[in-house]
Amino acid sequence: MELGDSSAVIPDSFMGYRDDITMQMSMILDQIRAPLIVPVLRLAVYICLTMSVMLFVERVYMGIVISLVKLFGRKPEKRFKWEPMKDDIEHGNSVYPMVLVQIPMYNEREVYQLSIGAACGLSWPSDRIVIQVLDDSTDPAIKDLVEKECSRWASKGINIKYEIRDNRNGYKAGALKEGMKKSYVKSCDYVAIFDADFQPEPDYLWRTVPFLLHNPKLALVQARWKFVNSDECLMTRMQEMSLDYHFTVEQEVGSSTYAFFGFNGTAGIWRISALSEAGGWKDRTTVEDMDLAVRASLKGWKFLYLGSLKVKNELPSTFKAYRYQQHRWSCGPANLFRKMAFEIMTNKNVTLWKKVHVIYSFFVVRKIVAHIVTFIFYCVILPATVFVPEVTVPKWGAVYIPSIITLLNAVGTPRSLHLMVFWILFENVMSLHRTKATFIGLLEGGRVNEWIVTEKLGDLKAKSATKTSKKLRFRFGDRIHVLELGVGMYLFFVGCYDVFFGKNHYYLYLFAQAIAFFIAGLGQIGTIVPNS
Repeated sequence: MELGDSSAVIPDSFMGYRDDITMQMSMILDQIRAPLIVPVLRLAVYICLTMSVMLFVERVYMGIVISLVKLFGRKPEKRFKWEPMKDDIEHGNSVYPMVLVQIPMYNEREVYQLSIGAACGLSWPSDRIVIQVLDDSTDPAIKDLVEKECSRWASKGINIKYEIRDNRNGYKAGALKEGMKKSYVKSCDYVAIFDADFQPEPDYLWRTVPFLLHNPKLALVQARWKFVNSDECLMTRMQEMSLDYHFTVEQEVGSSTYAFFGFNGTAGIWRISALSEAGGWKDRTTVEDMDLAVRASLKGWKFLYLGSLKVKNELPSTFKAYRYQQHRWSCGPANLFRKMAFEIMTNKNVTLWKKVHVIYSFFVVRKIVAHIVTFIFYCVILPATVFVPEVTVPKWGAVYIPSIITLLNAVGTPRSLHLMVFWILFENVMSLHRTKATFIGLLEGGRVNEWIVTEKLGDLKAKSATKTSKKLRFRFGDRIHVLELGVGMYLFFVGCYDVFFGKNHYYLYLFAQAIAFFIAGLGQIGTIVPNS
């Protein structure tokens, strides 16, 4: 008996049965291929190409607008009245508006000193500013540390209030809402909000308050984020590329065209009367900042984005933390759109142009289509056409449009252009979670109101040794992500099929993308250290 002779081990009757099953399955697939598989796949390709065109037009439009803004120098000081604050000998500090600074935090052991110190270091008349620390911490040791830090600054003459509550209802929105109910807030004109890892420069109020003071219809002045740990690892460099486009282009275009842009939840200062008129903070979604901005916009209030004013903050430096953050940022807007679409369409206080911009451009294209088309088209539908040669994707849809979109997205971070290939693969991996979260938000699925605070490291130089030791511990159960591994296996299988039987020649892309999903599936994206 030869070792390789399977017939000696497997009975002939079973072999024949197996061959019959294979032939039957093949016949069934051949029968449903033409009437079902091909038409359905063609329809999916058509829908995805349509969404790609929508995204392409949106990106080109914003590219044109931002180019014109830069060309003609439409600075905020030219579009809105702005004059520096001046001392008044007769009236003293009473000429300065009263400013409330809110710092919501939850178990922020690593960064509480940085954020409180930066807020207390803001340059403004000491009797015209109130620092309000809203501590929702559940760890008694951390609460004690935060309270002592507030007391330390109070002993230096800083008007700082340490506020706690006996529950976490509404999470951040609930904390901000409770903070606004305090009696001393009634005397305040404006409220500046900084998350626990944000560190404003001392001149932040001098550069923002005059806009609100001299422009009565202006509700919000939003500053740009500056990432202190963008060079920490390859993953943070990829995040920087995505967020730089948001701040360099999307926010600037929305502000320059007087259309609409979303409040980023931090590093912004609100007119309290506008916040109240809009209905205050609501906790119906995980994007309470965007919810407030949309409602204020529908009341006719205007927003201003100051790209030249940067506030330091920290990017998630672990894949786990980033996944949770992206779930919240993708699920929340989709769920808010579900709740507010009809209200926006029937609103009578704003122009038709603003309604179209908010519904179509802001929500549909940027918050829904951008996520879905990236994953469904480039990671599912396009690879599937390898198995069905009757369905083809035109080169303009498979190559030209995505290439132009990618280039337009990457211009916000020119120093990272050489990392564009890695960024594309990384964004496609994250599109899996964003797409899933988007559908959860639209359908109000089980995780629709999930809120997990993004882990922060604080002083990165001091923590570098600790972080390195953590990377060396590989805990299998905590790092394996089945979804990423499943998609990676699918792409790898399609790539192998394309090498031997396919005609589309997508295999290089498929193999590269499969590797990216495998790396994510093993939870190793956050441990890739090279940053140049």
